[in-house]
Amino acid sequence: MVPIVTAPFRFPRFFVTSPSPCPYLPDRMERKVFTELAGPHAGELNDALGRIGFRRSQSVAYRPSCAGCNACVSVRVVTHDFVPNATQRKLMRRHADLDVTACRPWATDEQYDLLRRYLASRHPGGGMAGMDETDYADMVEQSPVKSFVIEYREPARYGRRGRLVGACLTDQQVDGLSMIYSFFDADHAERQGLGNVIILDHIMRARAAGLPYVYLGYWVKGSARMSYKTRYRPIEVLSPGGWSLLADEDEAAVHRAPQPDDVLA
Repeated sequence: MVPIVTAPFRFPRFFVTSPSPCPYLPDRMERKVFTELAGPHAGELNDALGRIGFRRSQSVAYRPSCAGCNACVSVRVVTHDFVPNATQRKLMRRHADLDVTACRPWATDEQYDLLRRYLASRHPGGGMAGMDETDYADMVEQSPVKSFVIEYREPARYGRRGRLVGACLTDQQVDGLSMIYSFFDADHAERQGLGNVIILDHIMRARAAGLPYVYLGYWVKGSARMSYKTRYRPIEVLSPGGWSLLADEDEAAVHRAPQPDDVLA
């Protein structure tokens, strides 16, 4: 069990956004509560808030606070007990030749080009569709906590670095890795399943580092786009009573057909 460390920082001020249309469930409105991550103890604050369901976006920590709806549930994979199933083992073998590197959080043109292709293929009408180079640089580089961009490249050939086919902006927290945003070459015929491979790599990477969890963001009950997150077992869900393992019957009550890959929330 990871000890909970009391961080030496002043209790933060929280704010609430105005309601806006929910991007996951039709005919619903979303609202978020958020606070700023700043100062010398931003990392400790982010760790503490992460344990109660907050996510980071640049220098802000937020979580849903929607009136009359609790569909968004924080989930985290228990790394030490995770055993890949047959499909996941097959994916790991198929993509075992990828060159994986944890890079400092610095935006590159190559990453941005991959992101644009990913958004055009998977989320052409999404809220990030209009993201330009500056927006992407802000997302990656404006991190007040320990972050990496983990790159996934095809094997090097003729002395040249392999082509970038996947990337994930990742935070290292005291008790695990938090996958902030992942994207990949969704149209690569020979590299199907890259989104799942990125998650599997994070689980193995966290386990090797002695970190007990991989935080996958929010599992949205009733949203087919988010059902893929429950494929990684054992997985814990956060409720008002704390973290607990997701039971099959709990998932079956709201589960819908899985999608091949998707982005993290």
